[in-house]
Amino acid sequence: MKNIATLILLATVLILHSCGNSNNESISTDIVKNTKSAQKKGEKGTAPKLYFEETEHNFGDMIQGERVVYGFKFVNIGGSDLVITRVSTSCGCTIGKYPQDPVSPGGEGIIEVTFDSKGRKGFQNKKVTILANTEPNTTTLRVKTKVILPERN
Repeated sequence: MKNIATLILLATVLILHSCGNSNNESISTDIVKNTKSAQKKGEKGTAPKLYFEETEHNFGDMIQGERVVYGFKFVNIGGSDLVITRVSTSCGCTIGKYPQDPVSPGGEGIIEVTFDSKGRKGFQNKKVTILANTEPNTTTLRVKTKVILPERN
């Protein structure tokens, strides 16, 4: 009888401990990437879709230390609001700014990419990755340039 009571007590403690085990960690919204799961059965093509006239821009030759900016214009050609979650770049010399508010179907926006050539030299090919609620969920843009060392007197 004593063994059964101990076993029941131990089982109760384990169950209560596992139910209350919280690390206070929030779940990242980055894991919600499948827009198809939000569609109703029989619904076709309502997901947002990014359309860029160009996905690559060449700044040409530039002198080391110059900073340049280019705006990639886009249109949401999908059937629902476009939400850009994040714009990441391949290095710290490149920065991407994006609309924080949802872009409605037919709406336009700009991904602004800044390249700082300080400390760089030679050919540069930088990637800018857009994470959004589109299908597929990532879109890649590129900026290129050739950084030339300034002439010394």
